[in-house]
Amino acid sequence: MSGFVGVCSWTRGSGSRERCIDGRRKFSVARMSIPGASIDENIVDVLRARGLVDAVTHEEIRESCENPVKVYCGFDPTADSLHLGNYIALVTLRWFQLCGHQPVALVGGATGKVGDPSGKSAERPIMSDETIDENLAGISKNIGQVLKPIDGADATTDPVIMNNIDWVGKLSFLDFLREVGIFARVGTMLSKDSVKLRMDSDEGMSFTEFTYQLLQAYDFMYLNERHGVRIQIGGSDQWGNITAGTELARKVNGVSLFGITFPLLTRSDGKKFGKSEGGAIWLSPEKLSPYQLYQYLVKIPDDDVCTFMRRLTFMDLKEIDQIEKSMAEEGYKANTAQKILGEEVTRILHGEEGVKSALAATAVAAPGKAGTAAGSLSADALEAISGDMPNVNLEKENVLGKSVVDVLVSNRLQSKE
Repeated sequence: MSGFVGVCSWTRGSGSRERCIDGRRKFSVARMSIPGASIDENIVDVLRARGLVDAVTHEEIRESCENPVKVYCGFDPTADSLHLGNYIALVTLRWFQLCGHQPVALVGGATGKVGDPSGKSAERPIMSDETIDENLAGISKNIGQVLKPIDGADATTDPVIMNNIDWVGKLSFLDFLREVGIFARVGTMLSKDSVKLRMDSDEGMSFTEFTYQLLQAYDFMYLNERHGVRIQIGGSDQWGNITAGTELARKVNGVSLFGITFPLLTRSDGKKFGKSEGGAIWLSPEKLSPYQLYQYLVKIPDDDVCTFMRRLTFMDLKEIDQIEKSMAEEGYKANTAQKILGEEVTRILHGEEGVKSALAATAVAAPGKAGTAAGSLSADALEAISGDMPNVNLEKENVLGKSVVDVLVSNRLQSKE
């Protein structure tokens, strides 16, 4: 643990929802039980059972995880908030933590200046240093919404946030060529899917983007050398970047590092999970209210809801199986499973108060309920609800001194009759 410097810290306290059960390292989060997440359960088995493994670099990773390890995932500051697509990475890191390992969240103060070409059809715009710093603060806060110390657990499982600008920023271009570039083979770099897709497009790829995989590889090697990190996780689109790191560490230091990718979430109807007609489903409550998050989740198709329960919550798998079974039975009330999913994810990200706010706003916004208990809602909740209702912005001179009927008629909200 020596040498780790986080840009965020957490305080342990009685207010935490995690607790140790029967003196064993077995934890529950909020009302959710996690019976499989004990130190006796191998994390690879836990992730596979929940559909959170797409590929592993070596099958020996399971044996490596029999003892506590340090695992990291990178988050570039492309916006001032992470979104629901990033959330699955935080959940995966949390599972590692619950199984007795230490999660490291790496924010990309350096790599964010370059831009990851993975899954992108065009080069990302260059951001100013000020924008990057603002975004780093925002995503670090998001990370803390999910990754927190566990009361009753050893401090060696406490999450750490690091920033790769702290070491990449000190690396000169010549040093980078000598320490990293000399071990990279252009043919191997060109064979990565993230590169081939762009090279075959009209947009092409800049040298800056082409070297991104080497920067990520250097991060992995550095974290292993200085801090003993042995595993990197990421979405399936990160496979090429992750294997670049395992290859670099093997060539330079002769060590075996491991990678795990999780499947990118897509809906059965072909739509990308984590996106809505209004844009990304943000984790920051300032950008997306708990009510709006909840509403997105309760509209998930039946075919997807139990899959997302397994991947996005810490619910017991037996409970999810029972819910899935009940959905096919006579008497099942439509959307029950979606409401459970919505409550669970909202609770993880925004706490019990966030759930209460979302449910109260949902009740007010229900057909025929407009105005019911509206006075008990916050201004933010009322503003969020307004997006789901017919509304119009009026200048005060068009309202003051006029009757309600005149205002409604003049703005075509009601007929003259």
